[in-house]
Amino acid sequence: QVQLAESGGGLVQAGGSLRLSCAASESIFNIKTAGWYRQAPGNERELFARISREGTANYVDPVKGRFTISRDVAKTTVYLQMNSLLPEDTALYYCNIVTFSANYWGKGTLVTVSS
Repeated sequence: QVQLAESGGGLVQAGGSLRLSCAASESIFNIKTAGWYRQAPGNERELFARISREGTANYVDPVKGRFTISRDVAKTTVYLQMNSLLPEDTALYYCNIVTFSANYWGKGTLVTVSS
């Protein structure tokens, strides 16, 4: 069973940056999309950044211009560069990879942004 592991979370001051990584335990083929979700306390998990099979990235408005999703296909690793972090970015961040036959999730990494 393929496992995803997120890393790079932590405590950062508002205005700071973090880079999250999501590594798969083995190569994943036929990836349709890779995305980052987050879940803040009391809220539902939400998709905020996604990259398509062709490499097209999409973001929700609150993170546009601040966050960048990227991937290393050879390493089956997905990255999230987060700049200009805000206290409202505080959440548990999850990686998701979808293929034509499976849907993989990591266990999450906590990002806390202090004001």
